[in-house]
Amino acid sequence: MPTLNRETTKIVGLFLVPSAREWATRQPTAWELDELLFPTELIVSELATNAIRYGRPLAELRLIRHHVLVCEVTDSNTAQPRLRRARTTDEGGRGLFFVAQLAARWGCRHGQNHKTIWSEQPIARAH
Repeated sequence: MPTLNRETTKIVGLFLVPSAREWATRQPTAWELDELLFPTELIVSELATNAIRYGRPLAELRLIRHHVLVCEVTDSNTAQPRLRRARTTDEGGRGLFFVAQLAARWGCRHGQNHKTIWSEQPIARAH
């Protein structure tokens, strides 16, 4: 049985969202959380894209396994993200909406000169 509490961190640079997605799908596999691969990949993709688009080129991505799987992305932009409902003709604006649909909870916390967007996904009891 895997240890309950684990954490891992990756620095995401400009144009490295695909490698962040790949890394974020390997980690749940290592933690035997295969049922969370797809939602974790989508959450990481959306949050890392927003961090790179609205922050400076480097962002920090963390996955934390506790009683839930936490995905955190920290970037240099201190602006509060907004959940939008994109119109069918809009090309963007759906990222946080997807995160809100895939995660049990999500939110934002602020630090000095940065913010962290986080999401939580429940882990099945068998783990």
